Amino acid sequence: MSDISERRVIGWREWVALPDLGLPAIKAKVDTGALTSALHAFVIEPYSKDGRDMVRFMIHPVQRNQEFEVECRCPLHDYREVSDSGGHREMRYVIQSRVKLGDDSWPIELTLTNRDTMRFRMLLGRRAMIDRFTVDPATSYVSGKLWPRKLYNL
Repeated sequence: MSDISERRVIGWREWVALPDLGLPAIKAKVDTGALTSALHAFVIEPYSKDGRDMVRFMIHPVQRNQEFEVECRCPLHDYREVSDSGGHREMRYVIQSRVKLGDDSWPIELTLTNRDTMRFRMLLGRRAMIDRFTVDPATSYVSGKLWPRKLYNL
C-alpha cells in the first residue's frame, strides 16, 4: 500500500478518457461509495468473435446530448450481480479498459449500465483508485478540463 502523502489529489469529479474504447473525453464522478466503476451504456449486445466473448454497446459520452452516440466493442470480462446506489441488484456486463486521468493511465473494470437519468456518464469507483489517489471533495477537475465537443468534433 502506498503512503497516503505520496498519492495524487483528485476532485469529486474529473475528466477522464477511455482510449481502449475510443472515448477521448467523459466526465466521471469520483465515487468512493461505489466499489466498482460504472459506464453509461445502452443497446448492450454480447456476441462471439473468433471464439472469444465480446460485447457491443452504445454510449452517449457527452452529457445533455442524447443525439451523439458512439459504438464501442471490446472483450467481455465478466457478467456479475452488482448493487446500485439504491440497493437494487442487477446483473451487469463487465469490461476492462485503460482509463486516463491527467498523465496517469491504468486498467480498470467497468460495469455497463444505462445511466441516462444520472448526471454523470461514468462513476470511478474505489477499486479503480486504490493506492493511487486521495479524493478532495471540495475540488473538481484537478487534472484539467477536456473539451468533449471539440474532441468528438461536435
